Amino acid sequence: MVDMLPKLTFGPMSADWQERINMDRMRQYREARARAVMRKYEVAVLLEGTPGNLRYLTSTRGFEMPGCRYCLFFAEGDTIMYEHSGWYHQMPDQAPWIKEWRPGRSWLAGSPGLDAIADETKAYANDIKVELEKRGLLKERIGVGGLDGFARQALIEAGVTNLVDNRNMLLEARSVKNQDEIDCFRILSAMVDGMWWKVWENAKPGLRDNQLGAIAVAAGYEAGAEFAVPGGWRSGPMTFDRGFQTSSRILQFGDLLYGSLCGVTYLGYGSCTYRSFIIGRKPTEREKDWYKQLMDVVDGVISEIKVGNTTADAAKHFPPASSWGYDEEVEVLCSEIGHGIGLGGRGGYDMPIINRQWSFDHPQEFQEGMVIAVESRQGVQRVGGVRIEDMVVVTKDGPQLLDNFPRDELLIAPLALYGG
Repeated sequence: MVDMLPKLTFGPMSADWQERINMDRMRQYREARARAVMRKYEVAVLLEGTPGNLRYLTSTRGFEMPGCRYCLFFAEGDTIMYEHSGWYHQMPDQAPWIKEWRPGRSWLAGSPGLDAIADETKAYANDIKVELEKRGLLKERIGVGGLDGFARQALIEAGVTNLVDNRNMLLEARSVKNQDEIDCFRILSAMVDGMWWKVWENAKPGLRDNQLGAIAVAAGYEAGAEFAVPGGWRSGPMTFDRGFQTSSRILQFGDLLYGSLCGVTYLGYGSCTYRSFIIGRKPTEREKDWYKQLMDVVDGVISEIKVGNTTADAAKHFPPASSWGYDEEVEVLCSEIGHGIGLGGRGGYDMPIINRQWSFDHPQEFQEGMVIAVESRQGVQRVGGVRIEDMVVVTKDGPQLLDNFPRDELLIAPLALYGG
């Protein structure tokens, strides 16, 4: 039996009478983590434009067309935020922890044409060069993220040449969460529990899978999610192995059904969770066996996620790809996996990664404060299958589940028929 994280004693709204999420402490923690890893890799400044990383470094959010907003984040000194259009005028008094603001230059992902791109990227690179020269950092190592080829080439032509990819640095910084970040996940998990409940209540024959997604979204926003997603729904013969989703397929009596609520966010922190249901009837012995195999795998992986262990210890519980007649582990990549979760919703995984493809040869160590989602599936092609994903916090006392929604058995839907 996997242990549960203690339930919340507070809600998502602000209060003066109870200690809740401390926003200043969370901002300062994230900045300090980023600066520590920059010093470790001898990087003086980050030029970052990836939305999740921007939020981590600056605690801001805005227009998310690629390349429209970015920052210079210094190992020593105040951050410069290059903000897009109306946000540039609106935000300085709304985010007073950012002291330096500049208008963000953009070539709108290449749409104005090559001549306009050449002009705009030249101005962009000159802006960056001027700020680096002011601080004597032009020849220092500069970590870059979220840049397209036009931006990188313009920087090099302007003499900003000592560029290194910062992706793994920020993944390392983001991998260990403080209590405020973990509390964001606890609130998020309570919201997602409510979304699953609405799905359980409403999943019935005659409903289209995209209608089920709309019901989930409405429940997410009602619970207070910052961003809610319709989820990825697969039913009947499309439940194994996963492929296209939310296809408007009509649910039928007796269908297996599973969905993902991945990318629901609270304060930017994103969920990653699956649950399985069966429509209108009790599961067969074969289906129960699939679900038991599935839970044995997931619980086995979770049992190893503790301080001092590595991803190799956990990965041994995943079955090899050959179990389904596949030739290589890459054929189950992102299906049989544990992965860090954090800011950015579905923008990508945090560290660490648990799978048979990499973990045995390249193990990563579990650390207290990591938040990890573990997922697996079982079934037979074009017959059906089941899937689950749980969110786990690494604590000093071992792994603890974030999501409280029932997981120990295959649930009969709609809820009115449960146990019937």
